[in-house]
Amino acid sequence: MSFLTRILLVNATLLGAASAQSKAPDSDSGELTLLEIVEETGFLIWPLAALSITAVFLIIFYLLTIRRGAVVSDRFMNSADVLIRKQDYLGLLEVCNRQDECISRITAKTLNFATKNPTASFDEVREVTEAEGSRQASILHQRIQYLADIGAIAPMVGLLGTVIGMIKAFREIAQHSFVGSKQTGLASGVSEALLTTAGGLCIGIPALIFYSMFRGRVQGLVSELEAAATHTMALLAAQYKQATSRTISGTRGRSSRYSPEEKPGNSRNT
Repeated sequence: MSFLTRILLVNATLLGAASAQSKAPDSDSGELTLLEIVEETGFLIWPLAALSITAVFLIIFYLLTIRRGAVVSDRFMNSADVLIRKQDYLGLLEVCNRQDECISRITAKTLNFATKNPTASFDEVREVTEAEGSRQASILHQRIQYLADIGAIAPMVGLLGTVIGMIKAFREIAQHSFVGSKQTGLASGVSEALLTTAGGLCIGIPALIFYSMFRGRVQGLVSELEAAATHTMALLAAQYKQATSRTISGTRGRSSRYSPEEKPGNSRNT
């Protein structure tokens, strides 16, 4: 959080420096208040402020939610390993419903399908697991995409402010002859253009930096999620093979007790 605070302080310093440079040279202090910055920037300060607040909120939210414990935790994997070996699938479903993790949602989806469709083959169960895993991975990637959108939109809003400010400046040039005090009208339009551009860049650059950081974190978490899902499916496959082999051996054992002529229903007439 200290790094985020430093970035916000640097943004405020840059805005203050740009505003101070655009101030008339006869100013006493050479610094602008926040209200004066808003007046100099124009109406585009409000969408820029909204984008800035949204970016800060998303960064804090991603720092708290995009972590390993929210995707794959060792506690859940250990519980799932023990319950699957015991073939306690109902107990594993209860654990999945209590845990708010991506791997728990994948496991719950798989077990729900397997329990509601007992005649389904293991390949069909695996397809359900892969589909849910792809959905959870896409949710993680889509979540951080909002930060990239802010990083792209904020400079465009600043560019719009630049165009509006330059239009005002050229209109002043066309309507007046700039001598003496009339030069302040031209300076006002150029100042608005510079302030909006600086504001858009100060929002967009940190947003893209944090997006790159979260994108790398998400890719690592997706890899761990795939490994955990593969491990869970391997355990389920082993239990499925054991259950199938026991069923086949039991069927063969019952059929071998009788000869073809001594099976129930085929007794000889005496």
